[in-house]
Amino acid sequence: MSILRGALFNLYLFWITLFMGLGTIPIRLMKNQDLALSYAKLWARAVLFGFTRISSVRIEITGQENLPPGPLLIASQHQSFFDGFIWMTLVDRPDYIIKTELTRIPVVGPMLRLTGMISVDRKAGSKALRTMMQDAKSAHDAGRQIIIFPEGTRTLPGERHPIQPGIVALARQANVPVVPVATDSGLFWDRNPWLKRPGTLHVVIGQSLPPQQERKAFTEALESTWDELCTTHTLPRDPVDNSVDPENA
Repeated sequence: MSILRGALFNLYLFWITLFMGLGTIPIRLMKNQDLALSYAKLWARAVLFGFTRISSVRIEITGQENLPPGPLLIASQHQSFFDGFIWMTLVDRPDYIIKTELTRIPVVGPMLRLTGMISVDRKAGSKALRTMMQDAKSAHDAGRQIIIFPEGTRTLPGERHPIQPGIVALARQANVPVVPVATDSGLFWDRNPWLKRPGTLHVVIGQSLPPQQERKAFTEALESTWDELCTTHTLPRDPVDNSVDPENA
């Protein structure tokens, strides 16, 4: 059943992206960032609507009261493509830090650039970090909420990766709340694009971290908060065998 759900959702995703992709043409010609962002938020809602209905997934958001209005730095765990959609629906002016390769995807890439997403060329070394810092400052000055995945890559549920230096640099520079987020999205939206599992998917938003200047103190505070959120809300914080379909076990 998980494979059938995955196949049906992939078909839905293809057609909704093709249909809404046509609508991006006039927006790209107008080069209107606010309109492009509103349209991208609508597309994200359409994708999540199909995901929840087709895959029989219920999304449970906890801690939205920990998202104050105005500019933020959201430090989220990242387990699936779901994490790239959900923040388009949870904050007013989301601004993801993404890898440059995503901006080269037909239709999607030009819209990512037009909406003002911060792309990082991971091959550019220190230059990429400087550019990201400049773009992040501009985004915060414009009142936007920056979403960063501090481990730098998708992880399996419960898997731990070292926190990358980018989040520490951003936290030092930005005089805004740094909000930690834990999730178990990888249990339901698998790395395998043909697998979608039913159940209740959790996004848990923690309280803002205290200001930290040193890298070690900041990373320890973030890791500790993730641990606490996962323990409190029964999310995986140790590797999970996600290869077995619970419906067929």
